[in-house]
Amino acid sequence: MSLPELRRAIRPLLDPRQPRDAMDDFFAFHHPDSRTRLVIHPEGAQVATGYVAISRTGMDLFRPLITLRLPPLDMDAGVDLIYRALSPGTAVFLSAPEEIYPLIQALFDIQIEDHLHIYALSPERFEPMLNVLVTQSQSANGLPRFVVRSEAANHEVAASAHLNWQSPAFGEIAVNVQSRFRRRGWGRSVVAAMVQYLLANGRTPLYAVSPENTASLHLAQTLGFSDTGARTFLIEATLRQRP
Repeated sequence: MSLPELRRAIRPLLDPRQPRDAMDDFFAFHHPDSRTRLVIHPEGAQVATGYVAISRTGMDLFRPLITLRLPPLDMDAGVDLIYRALSPGTAVFLSAPEEIYPLIQALFDIQIEDHLHIYALSPERFEPMLNVLVTQSQSANGLPRFVVRSEAANHEVAASAHLNWQSPAFGEIAVNVQSRFRRRGWGRSVVAAMVQYLLANGRTPLYAVSPENTASLHLAQTLGFSDTGARTFLIEATLRQRP
């Protein structure tokens, strides 16, 4: 089956309007065709009950990013789908919904994991900010990046916000503030600038954060982000031999 045919087969499995499906929808439907491979269950079906998407990204030259939906109430089919998509020993980044995490633990050797809560902006709670230090540039993925440079540190980038990905409906914001420049409000400024960019382009800003990262969580909440209730795991792992 061609990639467009595979995409049509999995379309009912994801709702592009829902924050919980937004990242998976991007990598299944909007990531560049040349860097996307889909494997579906049942194989060759016009309407699939599960899929694995293998996406080559800028995260790592050797580890693809895996997003997936497994057939409901059929663990054997889910295991078969994963092993049709990936060979044992394959090192991956994998984004997994919370409900299938026990199966992922059973099949993969996990090196690093992050438990993430998905926040979405509530536009009525957002108040635009003006910070003359914030400038716009471009990230390696071609999407916009907003930065604050420190004049006292030879114009070094002190804080930055970029987009992990951008679909027609959503954009996921990531922020980085160097430790010696924290508590100056610069992280909030660059994220606010990215929020304004996304809203101006008709997209809902998303923010994925670990509940243990209290500083990042506070930043999101003060700008008007609310917890959607969606939970996901992002892991670095290697697929074990099939049980």
